Amino acid sequence: MASPTDARYQPQAIEAKWQAAWQEASCFTARRDPDRPKYYVLEMFPYPSGRIHMGHVRNYTMGDVVARYKMAQGFSVLHPMGWDAFGMPAENAAMASGGHPKDWTYGNIADMRAQMQPLGLSIDWSREFATCDPEYYGQQQAMFIDMLEAGLVYRKNAVVNWDPVDMTVLANEQVIDGKGWRSGAEVERRELTQWFFRISEYSEELLAALDGLKEWPEKVRLMQRNWIGQSRGLQFAFSTMDAPEGFDRIEVYTTRPDTLLGASFVAVSPDHPLAKHLERHDPQVADFVTDCRRIGTTEEALEKAEKRGHDTGIRVRHPFENDWELPVYIANFILMDYGTGAIFGCPAHDQRDLDFARKYGLPHPDVFVALEDETPVTDTAFVPPKTDKVRYIRGFAGDAVQTGLEAVEAAIAFCESRGVGHGVTQYRLRDWGLSRQRYWGCPIPVVHCDTCGVVPERKENLPIALPYDEDGTPIDFSVPGNPLDRHPSWRDCACPKCGAPARR
Repeated sequence: MASPTDARYQPQAIEAKWQAAWQEASCFTARRDPDRPKYYVLEMFPYPSGRIHMGHVRNYTMGDVVARYKMAQGFSVLHPMGWDAFGMPAENAAMASGGHPKDWTYGNIADMRAQMQPLGLSIDWSREFATCDPEYYGQQQAMFIDMLEAGLVYRKNAVVNWDPVDMTVLANEQVIDGKGWRSGAEVERRELTQWFFRISEYSEELLAALDGLKEWPEKVRLMQRNWIGQSRGLQFAFSTMDAPEGFDRIEVYTTRPDTLLGASFVAVSPDHPLAKHLERHDPQVADFVTDCRRIGTTEEALEKAEKRGHDTGIRVRHPFENDWELPVYIANFILMDYGTGAIFGCPAHDQRDLDFARKYGLPHPDVFVALEDETPVTDTAFVPPKTDKVRYIRGFAGDAVQTGLEAVEAAIAFCESRGVGHGVTQYRLRDWGLSRQRYWGCPIPVVHCDTCGVVPERKENLPIALPYDEDGTPIDFSVPGNPLDRHPSWRDCACPKCGAPARR
């Protein structure tokens, strides 16, 4: 009879024994079986930092439970493992250590695989891959070319967050208190030519699809609705006075056309074409917009920053009264990539506009007042929900009691009837910017030809793999910036269209 000590669970022995048995029997190898329903289990790919932690164990244990449960129910289960292996951290680690991000990454993958496999997870390790495998990112490149040919990928200039130390573009989420999340450097706003996925084409479809997600938590669906951000508003133009040639109108999009009769100023983004023109000809404007570009591009960063403006000396006429002139400011809180990059300020009903107006001594006439309290606005803007009824004292329907929603539609109808703009439905969702300024990431499969322009690579030439040291040219990570720009055998190539010399 076995003693109590012999009956104890001994993981080093028992786990090793049964994991070896599972491996020999290929228990977790996915197989095509037409007689069984298929089931796919996929957890988030880990970043190969080199060490697993309890978050990893929790994540893959949950997936393991689901996979084993479905296997027990008779499903043919595919439960693979992958590694989210591209990115700046590997390149920065290589720069710090004098190594290569490929060696660093695959070494960490081997370490983490060795740490994970003793957990006995029901993973089909024969399906393992990393996103830095050329076989994998070659498929990404093929999809990119397909989207480019379908008009779903395009290039344009855009203002981005630029980290001057890492010398790369940062997503809004990577800017913390105006500094790069990794380098700690003050982030700058720069205009660069970027690739974009045209996801905004699907705004309406995405919004409508949320109604079908019945099992999603309502708070998540609400977040998605706000992210897509459908809004109804008016697009119109102010006629300018004393503006440079070519700037006789300033286009504005507003979701509150009902407040147009309370306008006291017009403001444009530091990246607006008018501001850029003035910047080239006026040193004071140049200094001001340079300071503005030291703020990040996030709405949060702009909201936290002190509201500042520069009076351009240009004036616009109000569309309904020729003798009503409004000053035009360049303001540091206006984003170029929402609407037209220009706004009119109605200080009585927007706290940001009110703060700005009080700072620069501008008027703040009330457009509407509360039904129970008609006290004029002084220090705090009156901004009730659009569904609340208020009394419009400068409304487009006369002295009327309306909700904001009703007043917006009345204002749009009034303006359209007089040829002042037109009603527009817009979305906050922006096209997805794709940045590649550094080495350790999927190469964009195009070449730049002086004759043909930007030309997609031929699919038969994919993958366009990153150079390692195959031709004896080492990658130099000791200099900031993109080492691919300094790797002539990779950078210099032939145009797939005409055969002339071109650049990757």
